[in-house]
This record gives sequence, structure tokens and C-alpha cells, in this order.
Amino acid sequence: MRRALGARRRRILAQFMVEAVLLTSIGGLLGVLVGAGLAELIEVLVQIPTVVPRWAVVLSMTSAGGVGLVFGIYPAYRASRLDPVEAMRRE
Repeated sequence: MRRALGARRRRILAQFMVEAVLLTSIGGLLGVLVGAGLAELIEVLVQIPTVVPRWAVVLSMTSAGGVGLVFGIYPAYRASRLDPVEAMRRE
């Protein structure tokens, strides 16, 4: 649709890439929060000291963003190359 309205390939590619990285980063953040919450729950219920190191949070978020970037490249490239008439015909 955006291509038919005059959007350039680079803009469409950027939109898909940002969307993929954002969605996977949100998923990574939710995973980190759930993991930290479970660690806290274990500490309270079982009396076992738990710690969530900062490097693990950084690594998790970087991995999640990287996965979005890597697996968002191909769909973004395909979407930016679509002919507007063909894209409208498929929907």
C-alpha cells in the first residue's frame, strides 16, 4: 500500500526492520521481566538467594534485538521489492 502511495524502497525496508527489532525487543524485555520475577519468587518461597546479573539482561536484550534484525531482513527486502499492483491483487 505504501509503495502504491509513493513510498521509496528504503523507507519500506526501514519500516519493516524497525518493526521486527521492536517486536522482538519487547518480547525479550517481557522474558527478562518474567525471569527476574520468577527468580524473586524462588527467593521468597524457597529462601534461596537469587541474583539476575546485568550482563545477562544486556545479553538477552541484545540477542532478542539481533534475532529481530536477522530474521526481519528477508521479509523487509521482499516487501520493499513488491510491485504495488501485485501486492494489492494478493490482498
